[in-house]
Amino acid sequence: MNDSLSFIGIGQKANIIRTGEYKSLEAIKFNKCYLIVLANDSSENTKKKFENLSKKYNIEIIYFSDKLALGNALGKEYISVFAVTDKKFSDTLKQKL
Repeated sequence: MNDSLSFIGIGQKANIIRTGEYKSLEAIKFNKCYLIVLANDSSENTKKKFENLSKKYNIEIIYFSDKLALGNALGKEYISVFAVTDKKFSDTLKQKL
């Protein structure tokens, strides 16, 4: 799991991860999102919102870790959702998760 979290941190530094609901929604709606990652302990409303968006825009969604661990990996206090905007990075991340 630490390897995956470190890899996510690299994606943040490379500016190919959009963190939080607003930036993730923006990436999804502008067709720049290849993968949605939700924390396992995200609220039911957040899960439902992004599950519906993943179906509408045909984007894979993965549940991983918790908000605190994702936040630490991404340099924030906590993160419940982020969007990956690079195809190769999203493919590699899916393999790692």
